[in-house]
Amino acid sequence: MMKKFLLTLITALAINGLCFVGQASAAQYSPNFKGTEITEFVNIVGKNLKKTMIIDPNVRGKINVRSYDLLSEEQYYQFFLNVLEVYGYAAVEMNHNIVKIIRNKDAKTAAIPVVGDKSNLMGDEMVTRVVEVKNVTVRELVPLLRQLSDQAGGGNVVNYDPANVIMLTGTASTVNRLVKIIERVDRAGDQDVEIIKLQYASAGEMVRIIEAMNKPSSGKSGQPTFLIPKIVADDRSNSVIVSGEVQARERVTRLIKRLDSELESSGNTYVHFLKYSKAEDLVKVLQGVSDSISSESTGTKTKSRTSSTKRNVSIEAHESTNSLVITAQPDMLRSLKEVIRQLDKRRAQVLIEAIIVEVFESDGISLGVQWYNEAGGFTQFTNGPASISSIAAGSIAAEGEKGTTIIKENGDTIVNPDTNGDYSILAQVLGNVSGMMFGIAKNDWGAIVQAVSSDTNSNILATPSITTLDNEEAYFLVGQEVPIITGSQTGSNNSNPFQTVDRQEVGIKLRVTPQINEGNAVQLIIEQEVSSVSGTTGVDISINKREIKTTVIADSGATIVLGGLIDEDVQESVQKVPILGDIPFIGHLFKSTSNTTRKRNLMVFLRATIIRDAGLMNEISESKYNYIRADQIRKQEEGLSLMSNENMPILPQWQDKLALPPSFEDYQNKLNGKSVEDSNIDLPKPPTEDKH
Repeated sequence: MMKKFLLTLITALAINGLCFVGQASAAQYSPNFKGTEITEFVNIVGKNLKKTMIIDPNVRGKINVRSYDLLSEEQYYQFFLNVLEVYGYAAVEMNHNIVKIIRNKDAKTAAIPVVGDKSNLMGDEMVTRVVEVKNVTVRELVPLLRQLSDQAGGGNVVNYDPANVIMLTGTASTVNRLVKIIERVDRAGDQDVEIIKLQYASAGEMVRIIEAMNKPSSGKSGQPTFLIPKIVADDRSNSVIVSGEVQARERVTRLIKRLDSELESSGNTYVHFLKYSKAEDLVKVLQGVSDSISSESTGTKTKSRTSSTKRNVSIEAHESTNSLVITAQPDMLRSLKEVIRQLDKRRAQVLIEAIIVEVFESDGISLGVQWYNEAGGFTQFTNGPASISSIAAGSIAAEGEKGTTIIKENGDTIVNPDTNGDYSILAQVLGNVSGMMFGIAKNDWGAIVQAVSSDTNSNILATPSITTLDNEEAYFLVGQEVPIITGSQTGSNNSNPFQTVDRQEVGIKLRVTPQINEGNAVQLIIEQEVSSVSGTTGVDISINKREIKTTVIADSGATIVLGGLIDEDVQESVQKVPILGDIPFIGHLFKSTSNTTRKRNLMVFLRATIIRDAGLMNEISESKYNYIRADQIRKQEEGLSLMSNENMPILPQWQDKLALPPSFEDYQNKLNGKSVEDSNIDLPKPPTEDKH
């Protein structure tokens, strides 16, 4: 029994050993294919590796391959991928152990895996990888990588400039090789920044000299871009910032240190031609700055107990060329140059547009009855244009007097002629009457009835505008000068009389001083006046005047209200005879009534626009110009009733090209050769003889 058990145990162990050896031998492959269809080759590999193979219909051909070594399952699969890659095909792994066999050029658009930095794929499996480049631009690097990738097959190299990344597609081995190349190039393009603080030289002048040296000569390709350092001047700290390759930075640094040396303290003369500022205005500023720098330098030397000498600085302005002539030591001259550079800038301008709107309404009505009796008396009211007493006096003067007969003592008679009537008094009274007035006379009684109604409406709109520099006062006037009598004097017996007359500006006046603050706001000191002559008085003329003086702050392009007046006045004047004027209805025959109502709305608006560049100024000027031109065209279309429309003036088109006269050579050629009709040149006509 024991022998039988041992025999059984040994047999079982032998069977298990044979199974293990069978399993180990099954994990190794020795592929040998000769003249085999590639589709059959794919199916055999799929059956051995237990993978589902989906073959593209375009995959065809025969393969010849043999391996003399035993391959593991992983090696066998890589052998499979190598064979496909040699014959122009690729395997794309999908989920659930499915593999698609397609052409290489179609693999780049298939669902191939996207790997990262930690991927360990090394074979011919198709992958996609995104590489971030930190120190060089991908636009310059991609053309180099495309030459090293299989662009005709499944390889592809694409750059994305906004993120400065490169997307690589191809076999894992090719992608890994391109990634190593990118890492090498990215390290070579590493650029650092170095700040060099200057002690004697000017940062701006130093940068100008170095940039002139690095500028490539004409006709030569020059240095590569990555070998040319970037140099920027920091005028605030008088430092030079250098960025670039290590060797390029070191070369620039050595040059800067050699140039940044102390110069001799002898005086230098410098002439600076100003672009925007006025030379006379900058002289005072620069003199104050030089005095301040000299005092600081003298104080520093005194503290260090060294001998100090006075630093002579000469600053003069040349008005004809608007330039500054400065003589000073190098360090002083450098400081003054920096002050000039910051002050000599284009100043902003301000367009101020004021809008004056006034609406005035006035209504009045007057009704009155005045009585007259030759034996008794009369009623007279003064709230009407004419009184009955003045009319009666004018009537009596207009009648004149009849001639009289005088008998002397000796019996002779003298007949005086009739006196003509004087109508001047009556004409003056009736000239003041407005509306309707009629009179009734019966026996010794007379009556005058006066009735008048007035209605006045006015709508005034004025839009003066003016453009001026920042912090410069501007004045605008549209009107006339009206003479005003300021005094008169006569000698004895009215001999040698004379008067003193002054002239006063009447019209629309605008005086403004703008100041541009930080940001987009403007402070305005404004004097706005609208005046007109309203009529004459007993002494001189009377002038209506509306004036505003104020200081406001307005945003650029915003409309603000400067001020306004809303006025409403209602007045009623009644003059009547006591008791009789209070009787209902009949009382109107013994009273005079006058009613007036006045309404006035006056508003002044303003809009300030900051003009910082020539483009905006040109745009505003073109808009105003085209507005005036359009108004002239409208008037021409309406035409003149009694004259030809050819006399209507019209502005030319904005920036219309001028028609230049012919040159002297063209003129001579035209006289000696072709006729005037054959040429496009308009020759001037010969002068005609003046017969007058």
